[in-house]
Amino acid sequence: MKNLAGRIVLPMLFILPAAGCASIVDGTNQVLSVQTQANGESVAGAECALTSNKGSWFVRTPGTVSVHRGYDALNVKCTKAGYQPAIQSVASTTKGMAFGNLLFGGIIGAGVDMSDGAAYNYPKLITVPMNPVQTATASPGSSSANGSSTQPVD
Repeated sequence: MKNLAGRIVLPMLFILPAAGCASIVDGTNQVLSVQTQANGESVAGAECALTSNKGSWFVRTPGTVSVHRGYDALNVKCTKAGYQPAIQSVASTTKGMAFGNLLFGGIIGAGVDMSDGAAYNYPKLITVPMNPVQTATASPGSSSANGSSTQPVD
């Protein structure tokens, strides 16, 4: 019986620290949803590029994309005809389990999770505000803002 307990308890002492590891629980990738809006209305079909020190990913809005988690901000740039390009920086947050990893996985487990990005999360939904392009609608012969005419003078 003593030998059986040793075969069960001893491996558990090595397995339990790994169980707290964020890399094992959530992995290093995260699925995000990206949407674009203008004046409170959804703007579909914008092309968005998401970049960080871990790589670059692309999505058409509204859509989802799997990105590599990381400490650095995720920079999002969306473009669509008729709209000004929109740029937004999205900060990551440290997951609570990363601190628990210090208890169960020790400094090595926490170091691994921080270096591979598994210790961090980005928001699950990223909303990028876009502004329509303002077009001038001046007609020939109309007055300019300072009151002068655009027609030639004889």
